Amino acid sequence: MLSPGAELPTITTMLRTNFYISNRSYTAKQPSLFRGQHRVSSVRITHCSGGGGATAVSSSSRLRDLVFVVNPQGANGRTAQEWKKLLPYLRSRLAKDCNICESLTSGPSHAIDITREAIRDGADAVIAVGGDGTLHEVVNGFFWEGKPVGNLNREAGHSAALGLIPLGTGSDFARTFGWKNDPREAVERIAKGIRARVDVGVIDQEGRASHYFINVADVHLSAKAGFYASKYKKFGNLCYVIGALQAFMGHDNRDMRIKVNGGEWEVYPQVTALCVGNAKYFGGGMKITPNAVPGNGNLEVVVLQDFKWYDFILKLHKLYNGTHLSVNNVSSRSVQSIEVEEISESGSIYVQSDGEHLGFLPRKFQVLPGAIDMIS
Repeated sequence: MLSPGAELPTITTMLRTNFYISNRSYTAKQPSLFRGQHRVSSVRITHCSGGGGATAVSSSSRLRDLVFVVNPQGANGRTAQEWKKLLPYLRSRLAKDCNICESLTSGPSHAIDITREAIRDGADAVIAVGGDGTLHEVVNGFFWEGKPVGNLNREAGHSAALGLIPLGTGSDFARTFGWKNDPREAVERIAKGIRARVDVGVIDQEGRASHYFINVADVHLSAKAGFYASKYKKFGNLCYVIGALQAFMGHDNRDMRIKVNGGEWEVYPQVTALCVGNAKYFGGGMKITPNAVPGNGNLEVVVLQDFKWYDFILKLHKLYNGTHLSVNNVSSRSVQSIEVEEISESGSIYVQSDGEHLGFLPRKFQVLPGAIDMIS
């Protein structure tokens, strides 16, 4: 049973009677997710929790508290429409043991704030509803100033889990698990309540705050293509093709140096793209890091060198089915950390993670093994 400090209302108490929509940002001075929220309707929804590793449904009589973080603008508004259609089924399928808070994001980074606040208020799970962008923000919300967000309820004895209902333009992370863009299938996963520990990648640069990713981070051409693709989301998965074509304009392969697991610097000439995978897919279904496993404590690094525009045309099918590791000038290695620098230090080599533009090299990428419990 949740037992908060005297100064804070519990998420459980407030959700047992009401269903709320949150549409404001988190601030550290106002720790309660539900303070001043608009009351919508009475709802109770089931969820099951567990501990580290794979665990079965809990038989506890305490109501579990779920926060659904919904990006209503996702997939050009389709996410909001699909979410509204899903809610009646969600209620009928999961209407015994848990409470739900639906929190609609209002802009970039809002999902991060909502997630941090929900965890601090004692949520049993925070569930991203949308595409990889929404999931990316929710994952970053699990951390604050380089550390996991702590539950303000010190007696809870449990950690918040991460959940996913894939409804966005891209759902590349879900592909690694073989999950479809089927919201009802996602509800079934939540109903079963099985948890598994998954790794998270962290990206560091001197003088900047850490940034986290759960899917794939990448450097140079692919990152530049992702940057342009984000401007064409209205075209659905076609945005990735448009972004790639635009990125090719004026593209030059660059010499880079890398340091793996704190070892010696190695020179990689004429790098076209460097991808760091915690999971397998990016760019709308491209199996770029086919050996990546989100729970094995490693990241897979794939480097493409000296690729020309026609190489991508001739070998695109291999990139999508994950057989490109057999191609000349493609290498792969498993790492716990990797530092990447451009030798010429032009400051123009793009870096992105989970489709979000993060700036330019240099960067250090490393894995946080088993950092998050995920409903799987």
